[in-house]
Amino acid sequence: MRAMHRHLPIACLLLACCIGVAPAAVVHAATAVTAVTATDAVVVRLQLDAPAFAPERIKVAVYLPPGYDSAAAARRHYPVLYANDGQDMPAVGLQPTLAKLYLEHAIEPIIVVAIDMLADRASGYGLSNRAMARSVTGGSQIGPIGTRAQDYSAWIATILVPYIDAHYRTRQSVHDRTMLGWSLGALNAFNLGWEYPDVFGRIGAFSPSFWLAADRSSATAIEHTRLVQGMVDRGPWRDGLKMWFAVGTAEEASDRDGNGVIDAVNDVQDVIEGYNGTDGFHASGLKQLGYSIDMDYAKHASRTADVSLFLLQGGHHSQAAWGQMLPLFLLWAYGQHPM
Repeated sequence: MRAMHRHLPIACLLLACCIGVAPAAVVHAATAVTAVTATDAVVVRLQLDAPAFAPERIKVAVYLPPGYDSAAAARRHYPVLYANDGQDMPAVGLQPTLAKLYLEHAIEPIIVVAIDMLADRASGYGLSNRAMARSVTGGSQIGPIGTRAQDYSAWIATILVPYIDAHYRTRQSVHDRTMLGWSLGALNAFNLGWEYPDVFGRIGAFSPSFWLAADRSSATAIEHTRLVQGMVDRGPWRDGLKMWFAVGTAEEASDRDGNGVIDAVNDVQDVIEGYNGTDGFHASGLKQLGYSIDMDYAKHASRTADVSLFLLQGGHHSQAAWGQMLPLFLLWAYGQHPM
């Protein structure tokens, strides 16, 4: 409990503080709901105003590394991992995974900012066009995906990140900010890195929903109109952006093009290596834009490539699989030893 008591002054500050933003935006205040200890680390739970989603407030958990409030660490600043689907952190084992890696001195200490999904998850976790300030919506069996992705992505990049930087001892370079997500949350994590490369320097995307397409009238139409594929095809290269993708080999059975590779894997491979259809349709991938590629991270476990793909053998589209991917991702992003 000593760690919680040390952190109470920060919690009290959060009750009273707010951060000013550009005139077009609204001042957002944070309320500290609880501060608890776990594995010798402090978790601060906040509710943040986001006028675009009012009256809903966005719940955020800030996981501070062990010793954050100690006198020895008073001048230390930390990289920050932002993560969608914050409500899943117990299920994917964030805290025990961090505790184990810290105990092994395998990764440097980090601040994790876990953002709970919105009440309408499918509206926020999508794609956006920052230059045009609009959402890029795709269709699915459950309806439109990403109708409010512009609002959500802009809120994270222009409101949440400055707030965290103002209230915690963060390292504020682009390289020291990473965006993580899984499934639709990974789709949005990619979007944040791609559209805001001046904010996020790294992306972690587990089981990303790269199947999202503008036209779902046929298998061929999906192949030709996949939205992330189009974003990458249009480019350009985002200088310094590094990406780590992970997919389970048993996430589904669907194989649109009949090439023997499930769509969950194929969609990510196409984004990385480019797409060449049997009908002559072509779309560039990250490789064609000039990124260095490691298509077998399980074999190489190298952090030198700009883009890495890890295939979890037998992995399903599940929290259990994402929990298995998490420590490998953390080692890639924050490892202290050569790999």
